[in-house]
Amino acid sequence: MTSTEVTTRPVTFGCRDGVVLGGNLFDPAVAGTDAPMVIVNCATGVLARYYHRYARFLAELGSPVLTYDYRGIGESRPPGTLRGAAIPWRAWGEQDFDAAVEFARTQEPDRPLAVVGHSIGGFLPGFAAGAVHVDRMLTVGAQYAYWRDYARRSQVSLLAKWHLAMPALTAAYGYFPGRRLGWLEDLPAGVAHEWAFRRAAMESSYPRGERAEVRRRFAAVRAPILAVATTDDEFGTPAALERTLGYYRGSDRARVELDPKLLGHEEIGHFGLFHDRHRDGFWRGTAEWLHRAVNPWPAATERRAEA
Repeated sequence: MTSTEVTTRPVTFGCRDGVVLGGNLFDPAVAGTDAPMVIVNCATGVLARYYHRYARFLAELGSPVLTYDYRGIGESRPPGTLRGAAIPWRAWGEQDFDAAVEFARTQEPDRPLAVVGHSIGGFLPGFAAGAVHVDRMLTVGAQYAYWRDYARRSQVSLLAKWHLAMPALTAAYGYFPGRRLGWLEDLPAGVAHEWAFRRAAMESSYPRGERAEVRRRFAAVRAPILAVATTDDEFGTPAALERTLGYYRGSDRARVELDPKLLGHEEIGHFGLFHDRHRDGFWRGTAEWLHRAVNPWPAATERRAEA
C-alpha cells in the first residue's frame, strides 16, 4: 500500500426524514484503485473531527473516506438549543448511517464499501436497511453501554456517572449538557435516556411490536466483522463485544483483544486507538483488514463459529 495526496471537502447529505447531516469527504488524488470507500462512525458524544487524522491516513492509502456527525452533534446539530429535541439513539442508525451509506454509494458506486465503527458506531449499522450494502466492517470497542458489561474495576464509577448522574441532568436540562461538564459532547435527551436505561437485550428499549424487525435487520448484515478492543477498555470488554456481535448473526465475526503493551503503550483505553501515535502500528493493521480482509492480529483473535 503506497501513500498518495489527499483533498478534503465539507459535504452535506439528507436523511429519509428530511434531516440534513454534515461531514467531510477525504479524497485520494489517485483514482482507479480498488481500495474500498470507508465510512467512519463516531462514538457517542464524539465529534467526527476526532477521527480526521485517521480518515486522512486511510485516504493516503487510496480509500475515499466519509466522516460525519450524527443528528444533534457537531456539524449536524440544529441551530439553537437541544432542549426538547426528540432524537433517539436508534435514529443514528436507521436514518443517519443509512443516509451515509446511500451518499457513499453515490460518490463511489464501483468500489466496495467498508465501515469503521467506534463504540456505538460499530453497533449502529445493524439498525440500517442499507447495511446490506456494506462489504466489510471493523469495529473498535463496539458495544451499546449495558452497565453490567463494564470492566469490574470501573463498574461502580461508570454506573454512577452515566446511569445515575446523566439521566438526572438530562431531566433537569431537557438534554445532556456533556460539553459543560467536560463529559463528551452535549447529547439529545433520547440518546442520553437510551444509554442510561439500556437493558441486557438491546431491543427491549423499543416497542414490543418492533423488536423482531430490529433483530431481523441486524441479522441481514452479511459483512465480515473484525471487532477489536484493548484489554484496558472499560467499555469494550469481551462481554460487551460478544453481546454486540451476537446480533450480527448473519456475519462472519472475529473478536480481537489487544494488550496495549503489544502496541508499545502502557495504556490505551476506549478512545486511544484513534490517536495518531498509532499510525504506524494499529492504523496500518486496520488498513490490512479494510483493504485485503487480512486480520493482522491472529494470535489475539477469537472467532465465532456460527454464522
